[in-house]
Amino acid sequence: MKNLLIVLALCFLTSVGYSQKPLFNGKNLKNWDISLGTPITGFEDLAKKATPASTYSITEIDGQKVIHISGDIFASLATKAEYGNYHLRLEFKWGEKVYGTRNSGLLYHSFGPFGAAYGTWMASIEHQLKHESLGDTHLMANTYCEAKTVKSSDGKNFNFSPEGQSTLFSEKDNGRSVKKAKDAEKPLGEWNTVDLYCFGQTAVHVVNGQVVMINTNCSKIENGQKVPLTKGKIQLQSEGGEFFIRKVEIEKIKGIPAQYLK
Repeated sequence: MKNLLIVLALCFLTSVGYSQKPLFNGKNLKNWDISLGTPITGFEDLAKKATPASTYSITEIDGQKVIHISGDIFASLATKAEYGNYHLRLEFKWGEKVYGTRNSGLLYHSFGPFGAAYGTWMASIEHQLKHESLGDTHLMANTYCEAKTVKSSDGKNFNFSPEGQSTLFSEKDNGRSVKKAKDAEKPLGEWNTVDLYCFGQTAVHVVNGQVVMINTNCSKIENGQKVPLTKGKIQLQSEGGEFFIRKVEIEKIKGIPAQYLK
């Protein structure tokens, strides 16, 4: 009986140490910083009127408090803290208002000043949330990664494939973008669940339960040298489409589950 109690106690402590922690507290955005960036082409008048509070606010959907992202200006919602070796879960859906295109992103391993990437965001690696590109990788500023890929049928894109050839990506190595392995996005108006697993220099993008991307050797390029990129702040973009987030939570992990690395 005594041994059983010890085992149960250890299990409890383990679950507490690695339990999900909400990054959105359901009330406000006090654990986040907001930075407004450049206007969206054709919507410069809206950018002039935009404020941090109008761009990122709290509203209610079906009795639940959610984050509302206006999408009418390029902007960043960034955690105050840095994170490494984690599993992050995000639940989102698109709104009806569009300013150019339904675009947003979950930017991880973010570092440096706002504005380093496209005049708005911190340097980072992007888990693309853009409609019809959900799960893609996009490298912001001086970031770098490797992924197994195959060329698309038209030869224009690199698509992630577990059976593909290891390929280098950066501004100077085959470009900044890696396309997802498959389309796992739900129809507009429905909630999508995105899971991001980051451990060491590896990052796995999971969309609605399906692995669509594995990035390895995540790094930043400094003075021509690759510097391991294993942690950083998390950013959520305002980038052209009205956007709702009902959950964003994180947990510390001791490794990426094996089933996601196959």
